[in-house]
Amino acid sequence: MSALTPADRDRGVALARAARAGNTLALHDLLDHLGPYVARICTPIALADGPDATQEALLAVFTSLRGLRDPETLYGWVRAIAVREAVRSARRAARARPAELADLPGPGDPHLASDIDDVLARLTPGQRAVLVLRDIEGLDEESAAALLGVPAGTAKSRLHRARTSFRKAWFS
Repeated sequence: MSALTPADRDRGVALARAARAGNTLALHDLLDHLGPYVARICTPIALADGPDATQEALLAVFTSLRGLRDPETLYGWVRAIAVREAVRSARRAARARPAELADLPGPGDPHLASDIDDVLARLTPGQRAVLVLRDIEGLDEESAAALLGVPAGTAKSRLHRARTSFRKAWFS
């Protein structure tokens, strides 16, 4: 996963300023610029519904951009939107497609250890979200908790359960 470069951050902030001022071309460029960043957050949380979550997050950015008070905080603001939409999409998908026990790989299944998507799918959306925020985005537990709107203890316990479940599934 590649992090944003300072030049990318500066470009995004400049585009956000221009888009907030009413420049529609800048808005289009901003959404194109943010697409890969949002997808990098949404995909590991929403899994197969990652593209839908990404689109929902970009739509929320589009409709809420004027509410962004400080363009310097663009990426944190977008990250919060992306996580919210990814968790929402994952929960919606989980309700729509209940898992059949026969469909789940058994603990000794050799494909389980090689398929990270399958391992992530075994986690709840909340567990995936905190795992992505902590281990991929590099946030501390308190920041992840604030972003997810849960107490720090809840985020820590979700992270612990997510890591334990992930290790158990990955190494079985």
